[in-house]
Amino acid sequence: MMTLYSGTTDPFSQRCRIVLHEKGMDFQIIDVDLDHKPEDLAVMNPYNQVPVLVERDLVLHESNIINEYIDERFPHPQLMPADPVMRARARLFLHRFEKELFIHIDPLESGNQKHVDKARGLVRDALLQIAPVFTKHKHMLGEDYSMLDVAITPLLWRLDYYGIQMPKQAAPLMKYAERLFARPAFSEALTSAERGMRK
Repeated sequence: MMTLYSGTTDPFSQRCRIVLHEKGMDFQIIDVDLDHKPEDLAVMNPYNQVPVLVERDLVLHESNIINEYIDERFPHPQLMPADPVMRARARLFLHRFEKELFIHIDPLESGNQKHVDKARGLVRDALLQIAPVFTKHKHMLGEDYSMLDVAITPLLWRLDYYGIQMPKQAAPLMKYAERLFARPAFSEALTSAERGMRK
């Protein structure tokens, strides 16, 4: 059985919880208090961070790597495109999310007002650039729900929590976010701390 060491408020852990629930398989989740991390976390992950996935003698960290492994191991429903070209494009998108969106999570959570304000603006602008996609498409890669949708969901869920106000032209993006939040697996994967992030 797979075991996921997951932070109850950690957006990267939330991605992995969503994928596990989408797959509807047997797994165990161990909640990690990020202020009092267990000693064995640093043994499993040299960066002493969550999420960490353990299956027998395999230990993985980094949410995108964990999620691709789960997707290959349990291919139904498939979340990465089957076609190698599309899969490579999807990986590039995932990389862009890390570089342009999720890199701002630490500043947003730092409590340093100057850093928070700057990060809010950068995230808002990056999200506005992708908003037009959803005037034509239901999901990131068209009609089908994919790993790209999984990857961005935790950030969209936290917009209010981070104080990121989206302007009117972001309406297609906000409708897309509601579609993501309506998925049963998303709801099942939420921790009580994450539920409290939205009014």
